[in-house]
Amino acid sequence: METKGILSTGKKLVIGTVAAAMMATSAVAAEYTLKFSHVVSANTPKGKAADFFEKRLEELSGGRIDVQVYPSSQLYNDNAVVKALRLNSVQMAAPAFSKFGKIVPQLALFDLPFIFKDIDHLHRVQDGEVGTKLKDMVTAKGIIALDFWDNGFKQFTSSQKPILMPKDAEGQKFRIMSSKVLEAQMKAVGGNPQMMPFSEVYSGLQQGVIDAAENPISNIYTKKFHEVQKYLTISNHGYLGYLVVMSKKFWNSLPDDLKADVKQAMKEATAKERELAQALDKEQFEEIKKYAKDTGKLEIFTLNDQQREAWREAESKIYPEFYNKRKIGKDLIEGALNTK
Repeated sequence: METKGILSTGKKLVIGTVAAAMMATSAVAAEYTLKFSHVVSANTPKGKAADFFEKRLEELSGGRIDVQVYPSSQLYNDNAVVKALRLNSVQMAAPAFSKFGKIVPQLALFDLPFIFKDIDHLHRVQDGEVGTKLKDMVTAKGIIALDFWDNGFKQFTSSQKPILMPKDAEGQKFRIMSSKVLEAQMKAVGGNPQMMPFSEVYSGLQQGVIDAAENPISNIYTKKFHEVQKYLTISNHGYLGYLVVMSKKFWNSLPDDLKADVKQAMKEATAKERELAQALDKEQFEEIKKYAKDTGKLEIFTLNDQQREAWREAESKIYPEFYNKRKIGKDLIEGALNTK
């Protein structure tokens, strides 16, 4: 026997059935399960964008794809996730560019200093011909490259002196990630590059093992580097980002209509991630400025056009070192510089 339900809505009576309501709200049984593994917390731009992607793809696919997001290295860290993708043990991830260094060294394009005029130029490069070429290189290695997500532009900090002109870097010990580009970047201006695990940077700065570092605002703020440095320069000289990738086996298992849904959900999630990353960068920079004002222990500078041009001229001299296609490639470097 059918059970009737009556809901009063002012002058109207809406009469429905429990059975109908259950049918309307019951989810379609998922045909595919997509596990999305990442290493940051859920409340970061990458974490929020992953959750947005989950909801959007489930909506677009009508529940045919069940997306399960695993933040904070619950499944894999970035060093292990590429292998897991190849095995289809996980279907999606968003590792930092550096994790692709051995399979697609050309992604070191994003390490090149002062190659991007601003965030809009960067996104035009990523969304244009150069970005497509880089994604195709990754896909050719058996991992489907979907899109680029932002961490942010890097800024200089120092305990020795404000870093405003290239000569200010001379003799300073700079912590860098393991990268031939970053090594060349610091040597070009007389700096002393020091490769050091990220987990050791705070103590290294605090104890004077290193004098200076380069990090996006999010790293500076969350790891409190601004509390153990005297000077911060907004230089926007380099970029850190992520590449969202998918298991080739999983991708090939999807029919064309669901592949289209994945692409659409990813396009929307990328726009959301970029928006969130810029908003967080601004918010955390305001907190750093407040610390500087309240304590008087930090001075903040921003490169002006003349200073930026002096840096660009000094650093662009290293570009030819990476014209070899096995490093980055002249076509990609010039393509990025000439992107309008």
